Amino acid sequence: MRNYVLKRLGLMVVTFFIIIFMVFVFIKLMPNYYQVGLGQDPEIYERWLESQGYNKPILTQFWMWLKAASKGDFGISFHKNNRQVLPYLMRRLPRTIRINLFPFLISVPIGITLGIIAALKKNKMTDHIISVMVIIFISVPSFVVAVLLQYFLVYEWKVLPSAFVDNMAPMFSRNAILTRAMPVFVLSVSTVAGWTRLLRAELTETLTQEYMLLARAKGLTRGQATVRHALRNAFVPFSPAIIGGFISLLGGSLIIEQTFMITGIGRSYIESLERPRGVPDYPMIMMLNVFYVSIGLLANIVGDLSYGVIDPRIRMGAGKQ
Repeated sequence: MRNYVLKRLGLMVVTFFIIIFMVFVFIKLMPNYYQVGLGQDPEIYERWLESQGYNKPILTQFWMWLKAASKGDFGISFHKNNRQVLPYLMRRLPRTIRINLFPFLISVPIGITLGIIAALKKNKMTDHIISVMVIIFISVPSFVVAVLLQYFLVYEWKVLPSAFVDNMAPMFSRNAILTRAMPVFVLSVSTVAGWTRLLRAELTETLTQEYMLLARAKGLTRGQATVRHALRNAFVPFSPAIIGGFISLLGGSLIIEQTFMITGIGRSYIESLERPRGVPDYPMIMMLNVFYVSIGLLANIVGDLSYGVIDPRIRMGAGKQ
C-alpha cells in the first residue's frame, strides 16, 4: 500500500509538471497585440519585456517562472491594476466555495435517494419519471437553464430582485439568499442528475448478482438484502466520486459564475483570457492552470486511494495474484 501511494504521488508530480509546461508553452505562443499608447516610450515597454524574460528562450522563461512560483510569487496581473495574482485569487476563493458548497450538500442525499428509488422500481412508472428528468437535466446545458430562470423569474414574473448575485451582501442576508437562489438551483439539479444516474446504474447491476439471490434464499427480506449487501457494494464506486466532487468544489463553475456575475475563481479564468490591453493576462492564466491542475490531480488520487478504505477487500497496487 505504501509503495503504491508513493508511486501514485510520484506520477502525479510528473503529470503536473508536464501539463504546466505544455500550458506555459501554448500561452506563450498566443499573439501579442499590445500597442504602445500616445505619450508612452516604446523602449520602456521593451525593457519591461526583457526584465520579465519574454525575449529569452522558452525553457529559460519556464525556469524563471518555476523559481518565482516556488517562492509564492506567481507574478502581477496585467488586467487587475497590477495586483499580485496569488492574494487576488485567495480573496475570490471563498466566494466560489460558498456558491458551490450548498448545492453539493443538498445534491448528494437527494441524488442517493432518487438513485435508490429508481433502482428498486426499475422499469416501473417511478423509474421512468426519474430517468426522464435525469436525461433532461444532464442533456440540457446548465447555462440554458440559468438563462431561462433569469428571464422568467426576474424579467417576466418579477419573483427575484436581480438576475445576478450580490457578491457584497452578507452571507445569510435576505438579498444574498434571493440572488443566490438561481445559481444554487442550477448547480444542484445538474449534480443531482449525475449522482442519480450513477447510483441507479451501480445498484441495478448489484441487485442482479447471484449473492443477492442467495441472501433472499437464506430468509432476508428484499429491504434487508438491499441495505446489508446491495447498497454497500454499490457505494464502492460511488463514494470516491463523492470525495472527488467535494475536493472539486474549490474549482467552481466557469459558466455559472460568468452567467450570474459571481466574482469567484471560475470567472477570473474567463477574465484572464480577455484582452482589454491587447495581451492575455499570462500570470493569471498560469496561476489558474496551476490551481485547476492541482485540484484535478488531487481529486483523482484521493478518489483512487479511497477504494481501499471503503472496501477492505480491495488491495491497492496488489497487481495480479
